[in-house]
Amino acid sequence: MPRYARSFRFLLIKALLGPLLRVLFRPQVQGADRVPGTGPVILAGNHLTFIDSMILPLVAKRQVFFIGKDEYVTGKSLKGRLMAWFFTGVGMIPVDRDGGHGGVAALMTGRRVLEEGKAFGIYPEGTRSPDGRLYRGRTGIARLTLMTGAPVMPFAMIGTDRVQPGGRGLPRIGPGRRITVRFGEPLDFSRYEGMDRDRYVLRAVTDEVMSEVMRLSGQEYVDMYATKAKAA
Repeated sequence: MPRYARSFRFLLIKALLGPLLRVLFRPQVQGADRVPGTGPVILAGNHLTFIDSMILPLVAKRQVFFIGKDEYVTGKSLKGRLMAWFFTGVGMIPVDRDGGHGGVAALMTGRRVLEEGKAFGIYPEGTRSPDGRLYRGRTGIARLTLMTGAPVMPFAMIGTDRVQPGGRGLPRIGPGRRITVRFGEPLDFSRYEGMDRDRYVLRAVTDEVMSEVMRLSGQEYVDMYATKAKAA
């Protein structure tokens, strides 16, 4: 699809669904003006439920590209086709993350997006939180910022797990189910330039990002990968 057609579809989706989102969930967006209007930037945040990836593109000031499971765009039913239209329209790039090279493919895709001067969204936990707490971040976020020099913009989703508990079913509306999206200050890691293969640096950078996400979200932090918590 030509680039101008993708841009038009993104603007159309925001025009159609943005007002609906505001009416249903009255999202409170804090610090959106901190997101740079141009140039590469990594948006890194917590992941509570499925609709996080629907909310972020609709509240951000610019289009945010992100990795998603290819199963989101391969459905043949009406629901599957609508999901594919929405997610590819707002900026999702489908990748088979379950394969042996899924992590590498996601990393290289993020690098390409940033080198094109775009905004790239990522959930450093690697999966949805199983219990509402914030889990240890994967170091892919650190590799991306050190390889590209793009600043990291931390953000927090608050209340989306009350709107869609368990990440399944239709979102709920009603009292006590208001959504907040909170953006922090950009984090610059240029002091670590050329050190993207140092595992201690990668861990330090990742932990700094997660510390800021924790501050923004108010979540309890668990020093364990969410995938291990789910397996247990």
